[in-house]
Order: sequence, then C-alpha cells, then structure tokens
Amino acid sequence: MSDAVAELAAGSSIGGDAKPDSSESTTKQFSVYEATSEELIERSMAPIKKEFLCPPPSRSLKQNDVAEFKAPQSGLVQEKKSKRQLKRERREQSTINLCPQVARTEDVNSCQYKDNCRFNHDIEAFKAQKPDDIEGQCPFVASEMKCAYGLSCRFLGTHRDIAGNSDGKEKTEMNFFNKETQRLLWKNKMTFINADAKLKSLGLLGHAKKSNAAEETNAEKTQNGANVTQATEVAVNSVVSSEPTSEMIEDVDIPGPLETEEVRPMKKAKSEDEEKVKPGDVAGVNDGVKVEEETKKNGYSTSKGDVEDEDSIKIVETDGSLKLQPREKKKLIDFRDKLYLAPLTTVGNLPFRRLCKVLGADVTCGEMAMCTNLLQGQASEWALLRRHSSEDLFGVQICGSFPDTVSRTVELIDRECTVDFIDINMGCPIDMVVNRSAGSALLNKPLRMKNIVEVSSSIVETPITIKVRTAFFEGKNRIDSLIADIGNWGATAVTIHGRSRQQRYSKSADWDYIYQCSKNASTNLQVIGNGDVYSYLDWNKHKSDCPELSSCMIARGALIKPWIFTEIKEQRHWDITSGERLNILKDFVRFGLQHWGSDNKGVETTRHFLLEWLSYTFRYIPVGLLDVIPQQINWRPPSYFGRDDLETLMMSESAGDWVRISELLLGKVPEGFTFAPKHKSNAYDRAENG
Repeated sequence: MSDAVAELAAGSSIGGDAKPDSSESTTKQFSVYEATSEELIERSMAPIKKEFLCPPPSRSLKQNDVAEFKAPQSGLVQEKKSKRQLKRERREQSTINLCPQVARTEDVNSCQYKDNCRFNHDIEAFKAQKPDDIEGQCPFVASEMKCAYGLSCRFLGTHRDIAGNSDGKEKTEMNFFNKETQRLLWKNKMTFINADAKLKSLGLLGHAKKSNAAEETNAEKTQNGANVTQATEVAVNSVVSSEPTSEMIEDVDIPGPLETEEVRPMKKAKSEDEEKVKPGDVAGVNDGVKVEEETKKNGYSTSKGDVEDEDSIKIVETDGSLKLQPREKKKLIDFRDKLYLAPLTTVGNLPFRRLCKVLGADVTCGEMAMCTNLLQGQASEWALLRRHSSEDLFGVQICGSFPDTVSRTVELIDRECTVDFIDINMGCPIDMVVNRSAGSALLNKPLRMKNIVEVSSSIVETPITIKVRTAFFEGKNRIDSLIADIGNWGATAVTIHGRSRQQRYSKSADWDYIYQCSKNASTNLQVIGNGDVYSYLDWNKHKSDCPELSSCMIARGALIKPWIFTEIKEQRHWDITSGERLNILKDFVRFGLQHWGSDNKGVETTRHFLLEWLSYTFRYIPVGLLDVIPQQINWRPPSYFGRDDLETLMMSESAGDWVRISELLLGKVPEGFTFAPKHKSNAYDRAENG
C-alpha cells in the first residue's frame, strides 16, 4: 500500500494553498514563509516548522495550469442531479440488483414475491456484472457473525460458515423503527395520552394555541420593555387565526378519545379521561410497558415506587398546588466530568459515534431529528435515533417549533426507543430550521421555550435536556436571564454554545459568558459548556476556571481529531502518526459496513459518509509539525507537507484527494462518481459559516 500512497500523494493537491499567478498572492505566500511564529499566530495562521513549509509557488504558474491539474480528479462534482434524475437512474439500475432474499439464501425460489419482485433473480447474470471484491475481510465475518448480504457482499471471497444469528445488526443495534408504529403515524391514528392531557391542562392544545400565542407575544414584548397596545393584540390574534402554520393545522386534529373543542377542559372531564387510561385500553400503552421492561433488562431500571408515584401524580395533576415538580419523579443522570460528544448533523452517525466510544467518549447523542418528520413516520428520520450497544450513555436530539409537536415526539420516543435522555435543540443556526420557528429562533420566544420544556419533562421519566446559544442576536443575550428558571421548568441539563446565532462560528466562543450562566444556574440544573474545545488544555482550563461547570461538549474538535477524547483522558498531546490515523479510518469503514451493509449500496453509503468526515479531518496539523502547541481550532495552515506521503495526502484540502483515500479503503469509485461536501463552510473566519 505504501507505493500506492506515494503515487497518490505525488499527484495530490498538497496543502491546498496553491493560488493563481498574482503578485499579491505570491507576496502573501512569501511573507507567511518568512514570518515568525508570533506573527503567524497574530494572523490566526498555524506556526508550522520551516522545514515542512512548501516553497512559494512559481510566478510562471498560470490559471489554466491549475485548472488542468484539478480537472482529472474524479471527486469534483460538476452538476447536481435532480431527484427525478436520481430516481430514474435507480429504477434503471434495479434490474441488475440481486434480490436480497435470493442473495442471502442463494436459492431463486426463496423470494416470496416470485415474478412480482422488483429485484433480479438471475444469479449468474448478477455475478457477471458484479464489481470485483474489495481487498480485505468481510466486516461481519471478522466479528464472528454470519453475513446477511450473501452473494451481494463485496467481500464474498472471505465468507465462511458461521453458526448463529444471520443478522449481526440485530445483536449490536437497537431502536429499530416498528412498522406498526409507522402505519399508525401514516394514518394519523397514533394516540398521545400523556402529552395531550398535559397540553389541555395548560391550554396549549387546539384552539387554545391562538390565545396562548397572543399571551406569549405580550409577555415577550413586556420583557423587552415594549408597550403593547390593544390594537397590537388584535393584530397578533388575527395573524395567528388567518395564517396558521403547518404544525397548528396538524395539531388541531386530535386523534383518539381525547378529541374535543373545549379550550381548557374541566377538572371532572379530565378525571374521566384519566380513568379511561388503563393498561391495554389504549393503543401504544402496552408498547410503553414493553419498552420499560426492556430498559430494565439493559440496566436502566425503575423502581416500583417510582411508577406508583407517577400514577399518583396523574390523579392530582389538575391541582397545581399539589403537583410535584417534574424533577421529583425523574431518573437521575450525571454529566459531571464526562466527555460528551456533541450531536453532529451528517457526520455524527452511528459508526462515527461508535468510533468515538472506542477512543474514549463517555456520552454520545444522535443526530438532530425534526419532530414533524418523526411524527409523520419518516423512516429516514427515525434512523437517526438508532443506538449501538456500546453507547452506554446515549441520548437523542430533537428539534421542533411548538409545545404540542415536541411533547408528542418526546412521548413517542420514550415509548418506542431505549434512550437515557432526550435533548431538545434550541440553538441550531441553520436558516432552514430557523425559518420554521425552531432551533435558535426559540431564543426570541422564552415563554414558548418554557412551555416546551415544562410539558415535555412532565410527561416522561426520561431526563430532558436542552441545547442553546447565548442569544439570537449578538449583544442581546437572553440565556443569562432565563438560566435561573430553566431548572424549575423541568430540564435536567442545559448545554450553552458560547456564540449567538448571528455570530455562527466567526469568532471564538465566549466562555466567560458560559461561566456566568453556570454560576447563576439553580443547583438542580447541570450546565455544560460548548465551543472550541480542541485539546486537553482547553478542557482543563474550562473545568478549573469554573468549578460549577458540569462538563464540556466537544463538537468540531471531535470531527477534526476524534482522538481528542484519548488526549483528555491521558492528559497528553498525541503526536499521532499517519499509520495510526489510517487505522482509525479503517475502524470507521468497518463500523460503517456493519451498519449500512457490505453490499455495493452499503459500500457506497459508507464511502459517502467517510468523505463527509474527511472534509473535516484534513484541518488537523500533526503535533510534530508545529512550532507552538497545541493547535487552535481557528488556525489556518499555510501550504506544507507531511513527514511521509500518507500524511501529506491526508492534509490535502482537495476533494479528489479525499476520494483517493477512500479508494485505499473501499476500492475504486464507480464510473461517473462525484462528491461535494454537504457542509461547505471553511469554518475559519467567515461569519456566514454554519
């Protein structure tokens, strides 16, 4: 493999800073090459040792030469295909895809659909057009499991007879989406007993939402010092009435026995409803009992006394003076001093989390899932809630706009999945999320934040946590004024990202503000800091500067170097070699093939997510190349080369070179393969980075 690496490195775009011919570019490159370490750090440039810096580019280098050099790279995307084109291509390719049942059993008569099956049953034709096997061993066989992909496996030559379960995924993963639950969601027949009852008691369900919206708007304007006139209230009500959101329209239709037109139910009516709620009487309740029994088997037991307390709470819930605080009936979860891997969109998938667990992470959290998509029964969204057996302290993150949508999702997850906590995202800066009044848009609506947390935490025993930013707009901080109350709402922990939504990633995280919030928080609320943790020194500093801080969440630092968890636990700067980094990539590929499959589709899915991850890892600068350590997350590297060919290849910012690395692990890419990172932000110094 060393010869192949040398050949790839020789043709790669090393360092990524080769620019078109211009006097300005040449002068800048020369000044970087001659500058001292202090001068480079002042400019947020990485102080790389002089012997590893690339010489300034030649003045004779032309723009056409650069374009010609990059043109042959197969990893550069030229044109994005429409969904219709992709669907047509998949339909055309379906004739050469072997039926999964036939592939597993090698018997053409084993498929129950026979001639009506949309897959191919011709084994010989499939073998004739099947790509060559990939070098290496089948990931299932390597783990002493029988491969479920049979003839379709790209490692078919390494298969051997293994007794036992034919589906290794069932043994190592949990939180699979129940098909019956999906049908109920599709038909809008799923009942949410606890959520709807609590929403009704607070006047947050159905028509009550209109009056609640006006009250919420008035409360927010009063908090900001604005005088709200009667005309404004009428205008707000008219807007809410005339232009309801999709969530409002959906939530008015209440399935099951709780359907009513009353704004706020009478106490007697609610008591009658509760009498109807008995085990076995309502669809979904038995499922909740099964989930509870399953949690006991996995070590997350709940005592009988806790269950009895919860039932008694339901009976007296109509009387606010007798109601117990949500925290009084919750399971306990302690984040203190635990290494917390942040929920990461796209890259924070199950194989990556599994890899981080191997490298020392204590707490993991699934990718952000949208509540509306979960309630619609979208299988792709429910796949984000999947959990690996090695994730011993695991949570899921959801994002929604309104209390009814979020609380119903919380109840559904608590019933269908095995999780240790549910995190509600109130800090996502992405425009698509903010425009739906979710994510960081909720920071402008503190009353709605309170309702979401209060309802969600009161209907389940699973701890509820929230993730926020300092504010929506820079200079208009809200979280410090709410931090004292968040614990009383029912949240177990709050994670504070030390930037506003407007700021995105353009400046360093404001840890002084996080410290202030930690000191002002109630004793029953754990505060977790987030932002720019990139070495064990950063972790130690934050913990020593603010003892009240429970822990630190690690996000981009784990994407760039997932071995940061090992560094923190061992209290050292790991000068990791290129060979060790390649072994980490191999582990990710093995985990990915076990999760997405070892057939051609699974291989290409694994390749796609590997490439997404490589779009972050190239930013890592090896410790042995730096004049000043540790590397800061916002340092921009000049053009440089590594200590060997593989290290040089890994630090290239060219998508074509990332594709070449994937070919070392997963074989050649298919003909016409294209790739462009989903997250295109440079994340160094631009304000628009998200």
